[in-house]
Amino acid sequence: MRYRLQRLDRQLMRRAVRVRSPRLDRALVALTRAASYSRLWLLIAGGLAAAGDTRARSAAGRGVVAIALASALANGPAKLLARRRRPSRSPVPPLVRTPRSTSFPSGHSASAFAFATAACHELPLLAPALVPLAVAVAYSRVHTGVHYPSDVAAGAAIGVVCGELAVHLPWPGEEQDQTAQ
Repeated sequence: MRYRLQRLDRQLMRRAVRVRSPRLDRALVALTRAASYSRLWLLIAGGLAAAGDTRARSAAGRGVVAIALASALANGPAKLLARRRRPSRSPVPPLVRTPRSTSFPSGHSASAFAFATAACHELPLLAPALVPLAVAVAYSRVHTGVHYPSDVAAGAAIGVVCGELAVHLPWPGEEQDQTAQ
């Protein structure tokens, strides 16, 4: 099973390299850089919070909590347990500086899907914008050559789980369930 996954990862990486073009490369490099340190998601959260609507503020807050959970899990114990090396620099070098951390799982993908999951749960009308954006950020990590597709898939799964967890955490201002007391 492991060897099949590795073979599939290599095949998908080759496909990503074959579709490289100057215009697509520039766009995906810019996107992957914008998503570094969750800047893209924090900027979106700031915009939602500034909108003034209660649901938008809740979406922003839960999205940020989801990012914190996903980042802590993906960039902490998950990377330490897996210790997978980054994709090789040959035959084509990566388009961005290769991070020093291990490859599995993708922290960018975890944060992207965590924010999108939590924010869209609170404010579903965001889904047509946030879900494709999260997918694009995840793909950018493969396209730029710093992650294998399975790293991105695992990061996305972690993100969805953390997003769902953030949605179900007690939130200030919400009514507490009186039957649990």
